[in-house]
Amino acid sequence: MVVIRLFALIVLLSGCSGATPKGQSVHILAIGDSLMAWNNISGHSISDSLAKALGEPVVDRSVSAARIIYHLPISGSAGMNIRKQYTAGDWDWIIVNGGGNDLWLGCGCIACDRKLDKLISKEGRKGAIPGMLSDLRQTGAQVIYVGYLRSPGVGSAIEHCREEGDILEQRIARLAEIDSGIYFLSLRDLVPYGDRSYHALDMIHPSIKASTVIGNKIAQIIQSE
Repeated sequence: MVVIRLFALIVLLSGCSGATPKGQSVHILAIGDSLMAWNNISGHSISDSLAKALGEPVVDRSVSAARIIYHLPISGSAGMNIRKQYTAGDWDWIIVNGGGNDLWLGCGCIACDRKLDKLISKEGRKGAIPGMLSDLRQTGAQVIYVGYLRSPGVGSAIEHCREEGDILEQRIARLAEIDSGIYFLSLRDLVPYGDRSYHALDMIHPSIKASTVIGNKIAQIIQSE
């Protein structure tokens, strides 16, 4: 009971409501980890910025610390499994991010290559991420996969995972080349060198400024179609 209540609280704080605004036709869903969920309590998350830029509501079910590969059933259903954050709906667009927690928290820095291959193969066609995106595409929605921020020449607790993160995103980009309904938004070059303003104090998560910029970039992709 304590575990269930704990993860219910995590879901609540991470903005995983899935509620449909009354009287409005929602067609955008966001799922993912803390990159997506950060700043939601203040109303300045990526999804909040996207909704403002488009003038459209966005259902955000992202949860901080969520993973792509996650096997615990109760907490997974509460949102810790990104795949299970999906909720059925008439979605035109599904915004997705994830994989960082699988590498940083899931491989123990001794099995990164194996975890990378489980997430997505070198050619981008096999693995948990292609499987998840294939299911999302079969709903008829187009998918935008959002990459991660890079630290601006300033160390952070996940700096040692930079190379693995680059490889992960290269593979996702290959997958996007295969399916015209998948768009990959790289944030690799978003942060100018030495500029701390795009990160929260932990130098891992996005600041309000970064969440706003990322939301606007997603909006530009949607508006271009």
